[in-house]
Amino acid sequence: MKKLILILTFCISCAQTDETIITPTEINYTIEKIHETDYVPWSVEFIDKNTFLYTERRGKMFKVYNGESIEIENIPDVFLKNQGGLLDIELHPNFSVNNKIFFSFSKGDNDTGANTAVASATLINNSLENIEILYHGEELTTSSLHWGCRLQFNNDGYLFFTIGDRGNRNKNPQNIALDGGKVYRINEDGTIPNDNPFVNESGAKKAIFSYGHRNPQGMFKHPLTGEIWTNEHGPRGGDEINIISSGKNYGWPKITYGINYSGTTITNDKDLPGMEQPLYYWVPSIAPSGFEYLNSKKYYDWNGSILVGSLKYMYLERLVLDQNNNVKYREKVAENIGRVRDVKISPDGFIYLAVDNKGIFKIVP
Repeated sequence: MKKLILILTFCISCAQTDETIITPTEINYTIEKIHETDYVPWSVEFIDKNTFLYTERRGKMFKVYNGESIEIENIPDVFLKNQGGLLDIELHPNFSVNNKIFFSFSKGDNDTGANTAVASATLINNSLENIEILYHGEELTTSSLHWGCRLQFNNDGYLFFTIGDRGNRNKNPQNIALDGGKVYRINEDGTIPNDNPFVNESGAKKAIFSYGHRNPQGMFKHPLTGEIWTNEHGPRGGDEINIISSGKNYGWPKITYGINYSGTTITNDKDLPGMEQPLYYWVPSIAPSGFEYLNSKKYYDWNGSILVGSLKYMYLERLVLDQNNNVKYREKVAENIGRVRDVKISPDGFIYLAVDNKGIFKIVP
């Protein structure tokens, strides 16, 4: 496939946040289009430095090798409606041995309703085989909003995933007997770890690891600490970054830094006893999606930055944190590239972006 090199120019701008975001007047990178699509590329996952899988929300999955794409066959039917469809991909930690992948999608129909599902499969001859549903949220609804769903293995081999509040903020996020508005932790076969925080609580969903979330659409494992970090959409204001801890309540909708889209108040409370504060929050909202820690020396002094895709403002945001995890610097990268749905670091240390209705891009220093 023909490659396109884009050189981006910038002007100074800022946003009303805790730490002003800047657009550098000089840049030291180019942007290369690796793969083109007119659809929404929801997730990218690297097999090796020359090969990656990616999903399109419409229910398609592809393998791209040196710019050439092959469609993956035998994808389950998805509930394709608004924000729903085929979502994230995660490779098994031993993928090179077992060819096993994990993926999330919206499962159900317009009659009975749908919710987020997490599945495993073996990738054989460019086809998904041995598909097994590991988890399916039980609170079915015809709502097309707030599915989550990111996947991430941690260092202990547990699979973490997210399900959004499914548009029912007053029912799901604060109730551990219901799915939605949660971060979950399961074993790779779908069974529940015996030290999950609510395994011994009557009526609770045993897979829940934390609760009180709105719609987490970004998640990574910190390469230095092993912690699971998420970002999540707030309403109008109040997007958050959180470090996920076992059994913790992250507050939604009892506490928030956002308001309703109509401008009315959700709550006056920004903090309450027993509820966690975000590591960082955005006002106004940037609609965060893809999320990565940059552990690479390819990009000059960027190593150690946090990278967040902005759907609303159509750029990649680079955050620099101090030793206490306070944000001290914010910068726009790839401004106006489009709605950045995912960001991934390749095995050889380069930043790749999945951009709605455009394709997959590589940031070349």
